[in-house]
Amino acid sequence: MARLSVNLNKIALLRNARRTGVPDLAGFARAVHTAGAHGITVHPRPDERHIRRADIAALAEVIAPWRPGFEFNIEGFPDADFLALVETVQPEQVTLVPDAPGVLTSEEGWRLSGQTAALVAAAVARLHRWRCRVVLFVDPDSAAVAPARAVGADAIEIYTGGYAAAFRAGDAQAARAACAATARAAAALGMAVNIGHDLNLDNLPPLLAALPAVAEASIGHELTADALVLGWAGAVAMYRDTLAAQTPAG
Repeated sequence: MARLSVNLNKIALLRNARRTGVPDLAGFARAVHTAGAHGITVHPRPDERHIRRADIAALAEVIAPWRPGFEFNIEGFPDADFLALVETVQPEQVTLVPDAPGVLTSEEGWRLSGQTAALVAAAVARLHRWRCRVVLFVDPDSAAVAPARAVGADAIEIYTGGYAAAFRAGDAQAARAACAATARAAAALGMAVNIGHDLNLDNLPPLLAALPAVAEASIGHELTADALVLGWAGAVAMYRDTLAAQTPAG
């Protein structure tokens, strides 16, 4: 069954609009667990526009009784500050993304060559010493998989924003096929496959049907938007059940 990791960035963004601490990030993390998801995801950025550095330790403390079965996934660019932050809590999973500091959201995968490959390989080795599973964010391109394996990554996360855009436009066949080819290439190299970005209750089922086994989907923005109508627990449960119903492609 594909795991659901709920991204809490948008809850933190809403909290940061006031100085009252509302909504309470810790409370939402507890609710994610109660609703049956398999973990939480956060992506601290240098400007702290949503998740703040102080949130990392606080969330780790909240979910400590449920770890490692309920996983902490931290996303970010592997610079010295990020790695130092990760070391303080040593999460079960770290997803490395190639984001420049000021980008709005993660919208492209790694281009692993030269100094970039060396930087990522060093980060992967360091993270492995802390027993973190390391995932690299990649474009839906099967050629991106072997370089990710070469630097030591355990898994990939396929960027699904392009697929989601094609789905909205009514012609997702090519984008879905690219995701499937990338997933098959990863499986052939013994790598787990995660998916994430703009996934929702409409576009998830056909994507899951096209892919070999998916280990995890990290979902935040669309789930949070659905929760405005369905309620937080209801939205988490619906996404969890959608992932649980996956029948991997043969």
